[in-house]
Amino acid sequence: MIPHVPESAITTPSSSPARLRVCHECDLVSVVPPLGGSEAAHCPRCHHVLYSRRHCPTQQALAVALAALIALLLALPFPFIAFEARGVTRSIDLFDAMTVLTTQHYAMLALLLWLVLLVLPLLFLCGVILIHGALLTDRRLPAPGLMMRSLRHVHRWMMADVFLLGVLVSMVKILSMAEIHFGISFWAFCAFVVLMIGTVRRIDMDWLWERMVGPERRLPDNVVPGLTGEAQHIMGCPACGQVNRIRRLGPHYCSRCGERQHLRGRHSLQKTLALLLVSVMLYIPAMALPIMQVTSLGDGTPQTIIGGVMLLLSHGDWPIAAIIFLASVVIPIAKILALGWLCLKSRRAEPWRPEIRLRLYRLTEFIGRWSMIDVFVVALLVALVRLGTLMSVTPGPGVLAFAAVVILTLLAALSFDPRLIWDAGAHRDLQLHRPAPPADNRSDDPQDDPQQEESHERARFDGPA
Repeated sequence: MIPHVPESAITTPSSSPARLRVCHECDLVSVVPPLGGSEAAHCPRCHHVLYSRRHCPTQQALAVALAALIALLLALPFPFIAFEARGVTRSIDLFDAMTVLTTQHYAMLALLLWLVLLVLPLLFLCGVILIHGALLTDRRLPAPGLMMRSLRHVHRWMMADVFLLGVLVSMVKILSMAEIHFGISFWAFCAFVVLMIGTVRRIDMDWLWERMVGPERRLPDNVVPGLTGEAQHIMGCPACGQVNRIRRLGPHYCSRCGERQHLRGRHSLQKTLALLLVSVMLYIPAMALPIMQVTSLGDGTPQTIIGGVMLLLSHGDWPIAAIIFLASVVIPIAKILALGWLCLKSRRAEPWRPEIRLRLYRLTEFIGRWSMIDVFVVALLVALVRLGTLMSVTPGPGVLAFAAVVILTLLAALSFDPRLIWDAGAHRDLQLHRPAPPADNRSDDPQDDPQQEESHERARFDGPA
């Protein structure tokens, strides 16, 4: 558990060296005092982490990332799972699990598996190793800002841990029909999942930004802690934390890293509601159509998501049935309803318990990816159970619709701007005022020049500081 500093220390100006932070989730401006190793400062209003420190960030992150990369490479060439039924044995590796769907005319689903299970984790680990290795050897990397921003975006879509749970669910589903043996790759993949989680936990992003891109640029003048950034015409960069002055409408680029940012998510509510509407439309065929067809001795039986849950219940597999029902039925419906309710509440001036609504948003953002379990289960069974007319599993159209629902709800959660929750009403905990923006747009900060071309603003941050 990372300790956090007292709230009074991050809302009261201090003469000691400190950092200014604008919370990405509630827009509150805070002063963060110097932190020691393994300390973190939280927003006093919504408790979002504003700034954190790690012990020995370079050595620990590099060592664990190297171990995770080795484990992932070991998980690829060897047998992953072996399947034996009625005297016939078949084994698959991870490549089979990701490529068999292509032969079944589900290339888009196969591409999704390649991305979330192999390509994105490899990119993430290679980026972490390159950045930390460059720091240890005192070398400069090309486009450090671009690499750091890419790590932040890639991390959101890695789903190796969800796939591992899907593997265990798949094994329980076919355990009554066949004997299962785990290969070397399975245990290497388990180690990779654990090490990947450890890598993410050991990365000190704030420290990396300081070392790779340089210290924070000059802070805006006359900023008052305890008020919102919007009220003072400032905003915090979601990537590097730099506080920037806003002097014109439209998109802005961070003066430190070049990350594109908006005062509030552009058309956030409209995008979120549109994605949710499409998700609802696709969820109906995802539930009604079969996600796979099980063929035994030439007799094919289509199976829907609900049908699979009922089959598990009839066999007495209550825990697995509960996991599938929760991941494939409860979570998607709850996420759609929760995000829709948050959008409707954010359009009205209602100050009712914004902290409760923010917790609901964080929950929907966290649990959404776990709905991919059923998609991974189908992919693994299709790759593993291929015994011709004796026994086989083929994907159904429902799995493609369900995968689209999961991706769209993830995009909907990313499109929703949680700061709108706090903007929805006149909150009693803050007496906000809106000072007029400075009349003189001239500034030493190149970002403040309204004549600057956006392409030049963005390009100048991707080289070394």
